[in-house]
Amino acid sequence: MLSCKPSNHSSSSPFNKFPKSFSTIFPSATSAFTTYASISASLMLLRSIFNDLIPYPLRKHIFSAISSLFCFFSGKQTIIIDQSDGIEPNHVFNATELYLSTKINPNTKRLKVSKRTKDKGLSFKLDKGQRITDSFNGVELKWRHVCYEVEKKGNVTEKRYFMLRFKKNNGDLVMNSYLPFVLKSAEMIENEMRVLKIHTLGNVHSGFKFKWESIKLEHPSTFETLALDPELKTMIVDDLNRFIRRKAFYKKVGRSWKRGYLLYGPPGTGKSSLVAAMANYLKFDIYDLQLENIKGDSDLRRLLLDIGNRSILVIEDIDCTVNLPDRGHRRHGQDKQLTLSGLLNFVDGLWSSCGDERIIVLTTNHKHRLDPALLRPGRMDLHIHLSYCGMHAFKVLAANYLGIEGEHRLFGEIEVLLGATKVTPAQVAEELMKDEDVDVAVEGFLSFLKQRKMEEDELEKEEASKKGEVKESRELKIEHKYLKKDEPLKKAEVKESRELKIEHKCPEKDEVSNKAEVKESQELKIQHKYLEKDEASKKTKF
Repeated sequence: MLSCKPSNHSSSSPFNKFPKSFSTIFPSATSAFTTYASISASLMLLRSIFNDLIPYPLRKHIFSAISSLFCFFSGKQTIIIDQSDGIEPNHVFNATELYLSTKINPNTKRLKVSKRTKDKGLSFKLDKGQRITDSFNGVELKWRHVCYEVEKKGNVTEKRYFMLRFKKNNGDLVMNSYLPFVLKSAEMIENEMRVLKIHTLGNVHSGFKFKWESIKLEHPSTFETLALDPELKTMIVDDLNRFIRRKAFYKKVGRSWKRGYLLYGPPGTGKSSLVAAMANYLKFDIYDLQLENIKGDSDLRRLLLDIGNRSILVIEDIDCTVNLPDRGHRRHGQDKQLTLSGLLNFVDGLWSSCGDERIIVLTTNHKHRLDPALLRPGRMDLHIHLSYCGMHAFKVLAANYLGIEGEHRLFGEIEVLLGATKVTPAQVAEELMKDEDVDVAVEGFLSFLKQRKMEEDELEKEEASKKGEVKESRELKIEHKYLKKDEPLKKAEVKESRELKIEHKCPEKDEVSNKAEVKESQELKIQHKYLEKDEASKKTKF
């Protein structure tokens, strides 16, 4: 007979592992959550009071002191690499960012990835707050990328720096070997990955500080494809080579390692193409500066200090880009405006020494409009005149666009017309692109030259006729002027003639009166004589 006994789960049942009543756990969880919320609220209140009452510079010093205290007791040393050193970019920061981009591994939590339109591969960088570990000669080195925002006069700017931490006893190794190794490695990586860029000003700026934005420079112009006379081309290349290899010479003579070029000539003569050829030849970046975007001299200085070495600064059409007031002629109430003096101070003043291996290029269609102070040696060292297309330049263009090597049956006639007409290389290139057939393209260009010659001849005739009309008008004006001058003389002559006639008439009257007086005297004498005779006769009678 089976008997039912109450089962005892006190030892065998797994439910005995839990408390008998779940209600005993809820008060402890509730109290823990309440305590956590209370502490969090208190910390947030303290943080708010701390931020409101203590200014940022003092907070920064406090945090730095606390960090230094922890580092002292932890046996670690920290190196901070800021993004900029005053108003100048920090080269160590840029080198570190490039070097660490090669040390990124899959364990990194957050990365910044980018790829521009013409880039071959992806580009990875550390995002803010991310850490990465490196090793050098068996020493562990920990990097961290830190970003924070600073508010100044209502403008918020982002500051960045890299933090490097390592053991104190490795300080000499890090500062004397590791950091120079980082700089050298970054230089090698940059040379391998170097891509020429053209920089321009961004549409916005923060904190009244303009920012350069760049894009890959893929201009195909080279000195081989330039439509220039061979003598001029050789002279430019030799001058560039001489500039690049004379770093020690510039230092010896006490001059900044820079060179100024003025490119002038009619529109369409290849000034921009020459700048691109110079950049491709030297492997220099181009900084395209539009002066109308600059408000004052101080903005110009800050902007030019951000230009890297081994670069070409280009100011195109400087004669019409902006109206620069002359030195000492600031307009009233505009002390912060952009002036010619501010530009000259950077080109050849004290600020010109802030950077090495730089080339400054100014272009203009009207050289005579520029201030002579801007053109003197030391500022614009070499003046290059780019004129109309000659025969040699045409042959280069024919080889580039049509693949003509050597001579063509129409080249003789074209050479004669090129010497008698004014045609720019841009116009020649446009005509040669109108047909892919070589003969058709050359014949079309010859017809274009003939038409151009006829137009120039008609224009010369019109100008000659205008000059003749102007000359005739001037002669008529001169004749009219002399006639006006002769009128007073004629009037004077008429007046003098009248006076002479009056004087001539007066003596005639005097002569008649004199004759009358003589006659009257004679008559008086006769009468007196007769009276005397009468008296004598009377006396004889008595």
